Amino acid sequence: MKNMVQIFQNRNYSLLFLSAFTSQMGSIIGIAALMLYFLDRFSTKPYYAAITELMYSLPTLAVFFLVGVLADRMDRQKIAVQSDVICAVLSLGLMGAIYIDWLPLIFALLFLRSAVSKFFFPAQAAIIQGILSKDEYTVAAGLNQMTSSLFMLFGNALGIFIYWSIGLQGAIFVCFVTYVISAILIKACKLDEIIRLPNGNHSWRDLNMKFVAKDFNSGLLYILKSPLLIYLIIGFFVFGIVNGGMSVMPVYILKYKLAPDNYEEIMVYVGIVFGISVLLGSIVASVLAKKLKLYQMVIIGVGISGAFVIASGYSTSIGYYFAFSALVGLSLPFVNIGIGGWLPRIVDPKMMGRVQGWITPIMMLSQSITLGIIALTFQKALSIEGIYVLVGGCLLFVSFFYMLTLPKHSDVEEVSAVIERLPSV
Repeated sequence: MKNMVQIFQNRNYSLLFLSAFTSQMGSIIGIAALMLYFLDRFSTKPYYAAITELMYSLPTLAVFFLVGVLADRMDRQKIAVQSDVICAVLSLGLMGAIYIDWLPLIFALLFLRSAVSKFFFPAQAAIIQGILSKDEYTVAAGLNQMTSSLFMLFGNALGIFIYWSIGLQGAIFVCFVTYVISAILIKACKLDEIIRLPNGNHSWRDLNMKFVAKDFNSGLLYILKSPLLIYLIIGFFVFGIVNGGMSVMPVYILKYKLAPDNYEEIMVYVGIVFGISVLLGSIVASVLAKKLKLYQMVIIGVGISGAFVIASGYSTSIGYYFAFSALVGLSLPFVNIGIGGWLPRIVDPKMMGRVQGWITPIMMLSQSITLGIIALTFQKALSIEGIYVLVGGCLLFVSFFYMLTLPKHSDVEEVSAVIERLPSV
């Protein structure tokens, strides 16, 4: 707890933390409201809910080759601010599309807003790496996990409440406000040039296709020369499958199996139970991070969560589903804190944007494929239980894979361990 208080004494970190919080909160509220809107309006067409989530993940594949390069070559602070501002403007456009009730335009604007938002987090993560010390990385990862738990606790519940209270338009307007606040907070940071521009100043004229392709490939070469990064990225691909499934699994199992008459109300309680569990798990994992090796936390968290995800798919009552969801929530923070505390230690700050530029699209590719499969096969070839077995089985696979690969690299924790393999930048 003392370390957490100390890290917030860093004004820049506090502003960056709050900006990420507001930006993500708005996105979660908007997506939750849209998913409920489509389920209410098109109750016989559950694939609309999957398509809504797909519009959040699929855009990464359209911009992945630019995201990391811009985060490393352009002003990271300006990228984060401009990303928020453009997303705010697109949120207003989305309100207009909803008003005229034109579904193709709604999905197109969702796609475009999501594509722009993908530029925010690589830039923000790279800035945070520059303003914190090595010993603070794990603390920051723990705080990020606690933030995620608060999203789970309040995000969907707040989205549902706003949707009930002031409708879909109100929820999207909240997105607009949160993006504006996030942009203001990022703009207020006082950052040294070496943090904003670690590779020197570049203009847009420099970023031609040849330059972008060369930089993008340098990120791939950097990853390929580090076995540990390769193993972690294989895991991220599978985590994308998990994210795709878990984004729609709770609402599907409640609407079509456990609580068809009051699934919206139960969704609020599921969010509360899961969020509290993740929050408690975050506290426990943050404490144990000082006693366990980071790879041990990852293996334990992935394995336990995978087992209980499968069990929750076969729940025969709301009570059982709550219990299994709570156990999943308690174990997931071990994974996020373990990996979140590890990556900044092994990636050179000059390459963080390009490494993130590969990790995010790999996750989103598998997430998009998963959502596409669910949209096409759910209630036809794929049952509710089948989705849970797919997701839980992927987690168990990663746990076993990491058990075989990560221990031999447990000592690779310093940036210097990979800097010697750094290609020319």
